[in-house]
Amino acid sequence: MHNKTNQINEQSVERLTLDLGERSYDILVGENLVANAGPLVHPFIKQNRTFIITDENVARHHLPTLEAALESEGIESYSLVLPSGEQTKSFAQLDRVIDFLLEHNVDRKSTLIAFGGGVIGDLAGFAAAVVMRGIDFIQIPTTLLSQVDSSVGGKTGINTARGKNLVGSFHQPKLVLADTGLLETLPNRELLAGYAEVVKYGLINDPTFFEWLENKAHKVIAGNVSARTHAVLVSCAAKAKIVAMDEKESGARGLLNLGHTFGHALEAEAGYNGSLLHGEAISIGMVMAHDLSAELGLCSDEDAKTVRAHFESIGLPTSTDYVSSNALGGKKLEVSRLMDHMSRDKKVSNGRLTFVMTKGIGQAYLDNAVDMAVVSDFMKRFIA
Repeated sequence: MHNKTNQINEQSVERLTLDLGERSYDILVGENLVANAGPLVHPFIKQNRTFIITDENVARHHLPTLEAALESEGIESYSLVLPSGEQTKSFAQLDRVIDFLLEHNVDRKSTLIAFGGGVIGDLAGFAAAVVMRGIDFIQIPTTLLSQVDSSVGGKTGINTARGKNLVGSFHQPKLVLADTGLLETLPNRELLAGYAEVVKYGLINDPTFFEWLENKAHKVIAGNVSARTHAVLVSCAAKAKIVAMDEKESGARGLLNLGHTFGHALEAEAGYNGSLLHGEAISIGMVMAHDLSAELGLCSDEDAKTVRAHFESIGLPTSTDYVSSNALGGKKLEVSRLMDHMSRDKKVSNGRLTFVMTKGIGQAYLDNAVDMAVVSDFMKRFIA
């Protein structure tokens, strides 16, 4: 993986390469990438037409810019605008995307563009993986969360009533364009939710980055170009390095699930209706992972408190009370239901659930020997 500088209309663009041999691809980070998408995308498509999958919010702010950029390069585009929100990651919307592609005569040389946040990226990427037994696709992530996490690494999929991302495929994009200028139109709540995934990389194995975030978090959130670009670059580089080592999550890639075992259970209980955003759930989940590690004597109480304090300082939730009040009408969470959700987690193998635990900030590790009775007792105390 390497960094180099590219010039597009005098705009400086940072380039990372995710090294997967013949399936390697570039991640471009900078401003005004959507307005210049035509020449950036052109080398990666096999015919002068593309299919754009996006959502209502992105379409309202940015779709005309992307369509015009493609048209200026002689690339015809067909756009499908879907509802915004996690509920769009469904079989029903997958069927709608595939029907749209077939209606417009998709073939094996077609290229799909996923233009949106994590929901659109996951759904459109999965459609690209299965239609015609797989077509090329390009990720243009429009949220902080998708720029630093879901657009990189090839995980695609949809949710079911029984859990998050339980149906999907590994399907790598041909290119990722992370236009940081798009974040200017992102609601603050969405921006904060994405920031939770930025912090994750520091907590996994980069205490220096976490320390930088403690000093610069408010600049990242406020839109300081230098701080925001640095945060996206470091996050993408961290994920690219892990994915290059373990594309299909047989080992080290599991570290990227820090906080996700607890977080996905909270999301499932909330119902994927927008009352609890993914990043909000992961913020709570990472606090829980550090608190559990501290209770088991794996990391210090001080580190667990530092993690909680950082999330609180920028306005992210750290307590399940947030889930109860926002998603459940004040009803208290039931540990038995959360345990049930966790039992169906993708990380269950041979009846055992792998947790990402930590020995301290930047010292996460995988542990499949955590006693579920201990986890249940811990959650009872955490929720009380």
